[in-house]
Amino acid sequence: MKSDKIVSSEQKNELIDLLRIRFEKNINRHKNLKWNDVLVKLEANPEKLWSLNEMEKTGGEPDVVGLDEKTGEYIFMDCSAESPKGRRSVCYDREGLDSRKEYKPENNAIDMATEMGIELLSEEQYRELQQLGKFDTKTSSWIKTPDEIRKLGGALFADFRYNQVFVYHNGAQSYYGVRGFRGILKV
Repeated sequence: MKSDKIVSSEQKNELIDLLRIRFEKNINRHKNLKWNDVLVKLEANPEKLWSLNEMEKTGGEPDVVGLDEKTGEYIFMDCSAESPKGRRSVCYDREGLDSRKEYKPENNAIDMATEMGIELLSEEQYRELQQLGKFDTKTSSWIKTPDEIRKLGGALFADFRYNQVFVYHNGAQSYYGVRGFRGILKV
């Protein structure tokens, strides 16, 4: 059975070239890592290339931010300056979306991430990303919400203001034009 989550040969070449250029331009995000090692992993995982392509298409500008020492996987995160444009104006999850009576957005962060083959950043991962630059200085991003909070109807989002990471709460059904989500993918 053929998967529809494979990039074409042309898309693959364009994406790999774009990722290489971004990798070389932002060495501070992945000191001591070598592009050729990343490339080997990318070429061995075409389904992950599809996910990275989806991250790129929605404005995430994915880049390598580390290596998982336990699994040997490279960690990619959305490194766009602001929350990815193609993933904004969404509720937190399906339950939040379904609870809206009017003015429903087109989608929600959890379903979009799942479809893309990525996960939302946790609070810890979001804070780690902020050590690599200044992200979400004008926007905000939904982050993984603990079950205890979600069961009560809430969801968490974060941003960077006044040289600080702020984590806030909102109803999971809320959405704003400047709030999207950032993803993480291990390859």
